[in-house]
Amino acid sequence: MPVFRLTDQIQFPPPDLAEESGLLAIGGDLSPERLVTAYSRGIFPWYSPGDPLLWWFTAPRLVIFPDEFRIPRRLTRYAKKSSVTITRDQAFSRVIRECAAIRTESGEGTWISPEMERAFITLHNLGYAHSIECWQNKMLVGGLYGIALDRVFFGESMFSRMKLASQFALIGLVSFLKRKNYKLIDCQMTTNHLLRFGAREISSNEFQSCLRTNIRDLTPDKEWKNGNHP
Repeated sequence: MPVFRLTDQIQFPPPDLAEESGLLAIGGDLSPERLVTAYSRGIFPWYSPGDPLLWWFTAPRLVIFPDEFRIPRRLTRYAKKSSVTITRDQAFSRVIRECAAIRTESGEGTWISPEMERAFITLHNLGYAHSIECWQNKMLVGGLYGIALDRVFFGESMFSRMKLASQFALIGLVSFLKRKNYKLIDCQMTTNHLLRFGAREISSNEFQSCLRTNIRDLTPDKEWKNGNHP
């Protein structure tokens, strides 16, 4: 399959035309309009600093259906003893920076370039990108962020400065999304860590069908900031 070169127009080729690796298109920009259009179709940007802007549609796709979410027993015991506090949208900029920093500190590369960071902070200010924070003694010890479109949440990255903190943040996220009647969490890549929580792979066709069914309204969800606790 050819890799498509994007123009100034806000449009993408059909996701089914992606290469086997998931690479679909190159070029374009990280404007809010383009990002919202891409995510609504299951397409996401992922590239290393210094490389051209690459757009991907991977399949099969790892997802979590909130009603299928399960918490490992050991984690439930830790959660009952923990003194952490969970908030949402209280420190978005800090969360995305920590997600980048934790990978850099461990010697891994990060796709969260300054350009990507600015783009997601803009989406946050517009009401599309959101964060879950995990605090202990007023210190930010874990969290995650992603994009919410109608009844679908697209998870981007998470970090942990304390044992299990990112997992507590995930539990807080799903608790909030279930109450809000979200139907799907896109995890993008398959990991054993997420499989433990009930995530499972679905086909490209099923994933696209879920998006069409559950993304009908692209109005930002403003209820994320109505209260500190998920």
